[in-house]
Amino acid sequence: MYDLIVIGGGPGGYPAALRAAKAGKRVAVAESGQLGGTCLNRGCIPTKTLLHTAEVYRQATHMAPAGLTAGGLSVEMPTLLAHKAQVVQTLREGVAAQFKAAKIDLYSCAAQVEGPGRVSLADGRLLEGAHILVAAGSQPAPLPVPGLDGSLPGVENSTTLLDRTALYDHLVIVGGGVIGMEFASLYTSLGRRVTVVEAANRLLPGLDREFSQSLRMLLKKRGADIHLSSSLTRVEADPAGGLRCVWTEQGQETGAFCDGVLVAVGRRGCAEGAFAPACREGLTFQRGYVQVDEAFRTPIPGVWAVGDCTGGIQLAHMATAQGYQALRGMFGPQIAPDKDLAVVPSCVYTDPEIASVGLTAEEAKAQGLAVTTKKYLMTANGRSVLTGQERGFVKLVAQADSGRLLGAQLMCARATDLIGEAALAVAQGLTLAQIAATIHPHPTFCEGFGEAAE
Repeated sequence: MYDLIVIGGGPGGYPAALRAAKAGKRVAVAESGQLGGTCLNRGCIPTKTLLHTAEVYRQATHMAPAGLTAGGLSVEMPTLLAHKAQVVQTLREGVAAQFKAAKIDLYSCAAQVEGPGRVSLADGRLLEGAHILVAAGSQPAPLPVPGLDGSLPGVENSTTLLDRTALYDHLVIVGGGVIGMEFASLYTSLGRRVTVVEAANRLLPGLDREFSQSLRMLLKKRGADIHLSSSLTRVEADPAGGLRCVWTEQGQETGAFCDGVLVAVGRRGCAEGAFAPACREGLTFQRGYVQVDEAFRTPIPGVWAVGDCTGGIQLAHMATAQGYQALRGMFGPQIAPDKDLAVVPSCVYTDPEIASVGLTAEEAKAQGLAVTTKKYLMTANGRSVLTGQERGFVKLVAQADSGRLLGAQLMCARATDLIGEAALAVAQGLTLAQIAATIHPHPTFCEGFGEAAE
């Protein structure tokens, strides 16, 4: 009999398991894949490892004006992939070591909720526990278009593309969201051709409109061919070799020849597989996501669900925060820190990086809020100039009367690190005056935050 059974060893599940175990609870975790989930093994960590190398490579090949000539510089993909695998393995072994120290029972197989307090394992064993936390994660969403059924070589999703031992010479990316744009940044930084096909009228449609405009300009400058308001209709084998992608744009059919296609049109939840058919009555599923209440409880007594398998904001740090909130509902507020789920930073690891938190000016106005917007161009930032950064900005959105910060949007070097300061300011209700009164060190990228507040 366990105090807590967790289905899923990703960022929604393993931090909650560790927190509960360290509080003296008897904990079991069932994970059919590898500890760390998608984020550690097939998402955040491996992608950012590749992007880091690509960023260094692009910077090195553009440093001639500063006196640095990188003759014969190249990226050896087998070595880079081995480095990526080592980074992932190091972090995964770290999680496993924490599990061992916390005396968590790890079951390396699939699991399903059979009902209140009961979880069945794929190997036939049955676990019993007072509380169950489902953190089953998500997977790449398929696109019902001819040629994307897996029959054509060269058609990839974000998981399979990460494991390629060679770069495609010309990659068509279907989807202009976060995943698609990170791979577009990776490929263009490494000197490969990229074509983007996006159904919406802008890139990164869920983020601030200015991100889309600036990123589109930068990618086009680096050779990317971008097609907005365009719908993929089919992918077919080219008799001469490679692939031909066909899409509809402004009512006209057009296309491109390539040797690789990345389908990056979002993700689908894996919740249904975590519940046995006999106990699904009363549960609501949509696109693989299970519906939960505001405390992350399912209709099954004693069963909570968090993270990607519930839909909503699909970010690793959000999944972890939700897991902590679920623990508080199970065992009381003393077991885990209270997380402010209304203030969630979002990061895109393109070059330059993109990050945001809180409301955009457009969202604030839609809510009837009178706001003032402050913007600082990072082309005037000393650290940006000396490191050869391209266009970028820091934008702050505050209440017009009080000056209280409502949101921040950053596009610049190290934006994903700087957004932490903005998140703290939004969460604590700081004003522009308070931010401007804070001395920021020079020369740093974070000076841009203080400059924008002034």
